[in-house]
Amino acid sequence: MNLSPNEVWTQRYTDFLKDQDARAARIVYQRDRARVIHSASFRRLQAKTQIFGLSESDFYRTRLTHSMEVAQIGSGLVEQLITLGTEQVGKEADYIQWLPSVYLIEAICLAHDLGHPPFGHGGEVALNYMMRHFGGFEGNAQTLRILAKLGEYTPENGLDLSRRTTLGVMKYPALYDEVVANNEDYQRQLLEPEVNDFRTLQMHRWNPPKSLYSEEKAVFDWVLAPFSDSDRALFTELSHCEGACHNRTKYKALDTTIMELADDIAYGIHDLEDAVAMKMVTRDQWQQEVMEHASFKQFALWDGEMTERLFSGSSRARKHAISKMVGIMVESIYMDENPAFEHPLLRYQARLQTGQSAVLELLKTFVFKNVITIPEVKGMEYKGQLIVLELFKSLRANPSTLLPSSTYLKYQSASNEQAQQRVISDYIAGMTNTYASRLYAKLFTPTQGSVFDVL
Repeated sequence: MNLSPNEVWTQRYTDFLKDQDARAARIVYQRDRARVIHSASFRRLQAKTQIFGLSESDFYRTRLTHSMEVAQIGSGLVEQLITLGTEQVGKEADYIQWLPSVYLIEAICLAHDLGHPPFGHGGEVALNYMMRHFGGFEGNAQTLRILAKLGEYTPENGLDLSRRTTLGVMKYPALYDEVVANNEDYQRQLLEPEVNDFRTLQMHRWNPPKSLYSEEKAVFDWVLAPFSDSDRALFTELSHCEGACHNRTKYKALDTTIMELADDIAYGIHDLEDAVAMKMVTRDQWQQEVMEHASFKQFALWDGEMTERLFSGSSRARKHAISKMVGIMVESIYMDENPAFEHPLLRYQARLQTGQSAVLELLKTFVFKNVITIPEVKGMEYKGQLIVLELFKSLRANPSTLLPSSTYLKYQSASNEQAQQRVISDYIAGMTNTYASRLYAKLFTPTQGSVFDVL
């Protein structure tokens, strides 16, 4: 089938397999967004943490509210790029025709965390350890797996989103096995005997490579098919990593750059709001580590009034400060070009102006240092890791008795051991924090659990 340039990107994998015509973009991208919103994976994000525990307060963000905020910021970034590209009367910037529609960018942003496992990055590391000999685990890879296989919209092809939406969600266009094969230190780790007491496991050594699973290679190849051989080679090229780390890809597609900027803004600014509201950061810390930092002094994007509002104790004033910070970032976006690529979806790259980019990195560092990595938060992450590890160990040893009947049927029909282990991994990755905790209590706490429990 010969597809037009637009139909290439609105084509779904099912269309490709059945040699069917693709539909119009205005229909396809709207339905992509709808499929994400109505998926079970998206609903489960309401019970997966962003930073704080779900029981801390109804106010603080979950992965669901985070994803909604990323989508709102993403659409704002696109609108700003449209404004910049149409400012000159009678002349429109060349990139305008390649910008995603609001439906498309919202679909990508809403889907970007679907593969997020219970207990955040800790759960991701735990699952990667248990899957280290069976294709690994990685959050973005799990997102693609939901889109391509696990989502409920089609029997075999998951949510079956369009090619362009799927491309936009793929943050790391490389296969897990290929990335791991290039890491000699990690290869030596894989020869180590399995740890029996997970409390002795050095979790930091099992950070997963940013990648995609080999099980989704066919979909990965389909997504990249419209690009030239040279574009595909450069897009999937791995950069060298110094030290004990995995190599990763250097480039992202246009839509992905917009989504990642939106994600970074939400992380650096909205998560800051939660930290201030919970009094996890003080005004003195903010003043010393942000306002008086050399990077901020160089660009000075706001004055002391922002600090007054942020730490006033008034939720209204704090929200106003956060909104103004987000607006400053959104209004600084511009379109860059990477001449190394031929195709516009790879050549055009959304970026923030130098000052705003530097200050955003400063805000992200501030949140990471004073919130993400403090013992109180890391302790809860560690507890979640142990829950995931123990659940996986028990399900692996007793699949016929502990897996739900529908999941066990998938396990039985799996073609090999790796596929069987992937079934268990998919089951645990799809759990919410609440579900995983309740299942753990049911299995391992003597006074908890009943045959009448509905998990």
